[in-house]
Amino acid sequence: MGKATLTIGGTDIPLGGTARIKLPMVKLYTDTNMSMPVFVKRGKRSGPTLFISAAIHGDELNGIEIISRIIQSKYLENLKGTLIAVPIVNGYGVLSQSRYLPDRRDLNRSFPGSKRGSLAGRVADRFLSEIVAKADYGIDLHTGSLHRTNLPQIRANLDDPEILSIAKAFGVPVLMNSNLRDGSLRECANDVGAKVILYEAGEALRFDELSIRAGVKGIVGVMRHLGMLPKSRSKKSLSEPRIARSSSWIRATDSGFTTHIKELGDLVEEGDVLAEIKDPYGDILDKVLCKNGGIIIGKQNIPLVQEGDAMYHIAHFLAPDEVAGHVESMQDELMDSDASMNLIDYKSS
Repeated sequence: MGKATLTIGGTDIPLGGTARIKLPMVKLYTDTNMSMPVFVKRGKRSGPTLFISAAIHGDELNGIEIISRIIQSKYLENLKGTLIAVPIVNGYGVLSQSRYLPDRRDLNRSFPGSKRGSLAGRVADRFLSEIVAKADYGIDLHTGSLHRTNLPQIRANLDDPEILSIAKAFGVPVLMNSNLRDGSLRECANDVGAKVILYEAGEALRFDELSIRAGVKGIVGVMRHLGMLPKSRSKKSLSEPRIARSSSWIRATDSGFTTHIKELGDLVEEGDVLAEIKDPYGDILDKVLCKNGGIIIGKQNIPLVQEGDAMYHIAHFLAPDEVAGHVESMQDELMDSDASMNLIDYKSS
């Protein structure tokens, strides 16, 4: 914490310095050079180092816009400590609009990687050694997969008290306790001493304004919590988020065309009809029923389903009605036109 000089990709950034670095990566077979864009902003005063990253999965684009808004904001003028922002980790996937790298590997299952391993392994190794290992904390930004949308939520090891406090500071209503997975960024970040939370919101290959605004506000909230930014002058306190320690997927019971009855963020109870599946003539083949009550935190968007397809992701809470109220309040606050004007101030061009 608070090193006089930070070095990334051979570039030295002193306290008070700002840098935009193109971290060299494996070139394409067309002999086209590839790089990972890295933005570094250091306050004049020492403090924690936080990394924020997006597009580890190349089709998950919301985080790119979230990071660009953070970089362009006036908040960083009062920064204490260091912010390392990586808007595109998997440039190969972004280029091909794909979750994966050209070697068909999932980067978020390829950590810690290796300098001499697969393409995914080499990208993972470079990101881990040049970025993650130099940070105290991290926020990794994700979306739902193709044709699926996620409600803004934090996934983290909430049994760690420090991570729990950071997750709460992000300010979204839903916190999902999520164990560390082998080969994941969170697992390897933990091994090198960086406390990381994962933000899930929106859909692949789309910008979702609610998810973006919630992400920007959440990152600012975490930076304030860590002492990297001044405390908010607003007297309004954050709603206490609710922790889900279990969730379940409701799957299609037949193949056909679906009409959704319940939507993202809805409070559902056992026996509720979530959707109807019809044949091409409009006859109802079956109704998709809720098996366990909770809040819908993820749902399929495409109206075509095969029997067995995952359609609804439901998180289970002790007090789901309270969570539903918090979700509604978040949506109203973030999408209110007047409130959105005060959400973030941008630097003059």
